[in-house]
Amino acid sequence: MSPQTYEKSAKACSRMPRTLFIGDVHSCADELSDLVERAALVSGDRVYLTGDLLSRGPKPHEVLKLYRELGAQAPVGNHEQRLLDAHRARKRREKGPRLSPSHQAIVDELTDDDWELLAGLPLFVNVNDHGVTLAHAGVDPSLPLSQQDPWVVTHVRSIDAEGKPSEKWGRPWGEIYQGPPHIVFGHNARKAPQLHPFATGLDTGCVYGGRLTGMLLREGESPPPVTDRADCLVSVPAREQYSDYGRGLPE
Repeated sequence: MSPQTYEKSAKACSRMPRTLFIGDVHSCADELSDLVERAALVSGDRVYLTGDLLSRGPKPHEVLKLYRELGAQAPVGNHEQRLLDAHRARKRREKGPRLSPSHQAIVDELTDDDWELLAGLPLFVNVNDHGVTLAHAGVDPSLPLSQQDPWVVTHVRSIDAEGKPSEKWGRPWGEIYQGPPHIVFGHNARKAPQLHPFATGLDTGCVYGGRLTGMLLREGESPPPVTDRADCLVSVPAREQYSDYGRGLPE
């Protein structure tokens, strides 16, 4: 191969599109911007988030602005679902779910376009070229994706002693899940990412003073084995602790 041909080939490889999967942002727009910069995203790269775009953090409107600018996609999180339930109840002049001050401010301030964006978030996002499906919290390992309970998909953390999905901390559902597809999820905030053979948990508690973590894959690449997956991870520290809900995050 001539030097000129090699140079053209190297440039083509450097422009191969990549995909960045990002854990729960929770209104942390500055950290989202930091992570995008750390990953050195360029035009043609794709961005997916695990849901819970909003709440508890300081800049929900800026997060939605970045989300749109990046052309990102995400499944619905339990926090988006709560916001939507409150918004729909308000429109019907009914009593909605009890809201924290953070949630209430968002309900009061979002535009019609913002509500349309949140209402359009699906339960799952399939990224077939990577063999990945995004689900905000996870799945019941005993059921196919087509039979999953939406509450489980947006709330599950563990599998209890009776083999049932649970929102409590315990044995992670990802330890049991056998795939395919590979599930990329958030919700269960921990100090370190959850790396299972067929699942990757990216919520490392940014809004609680932890880190915002992503998994960066090359074009057509599937998540590598657990032993090598850390090489695909990229993260940035939280600029501050915005909420104390996650104090004492588990490992």
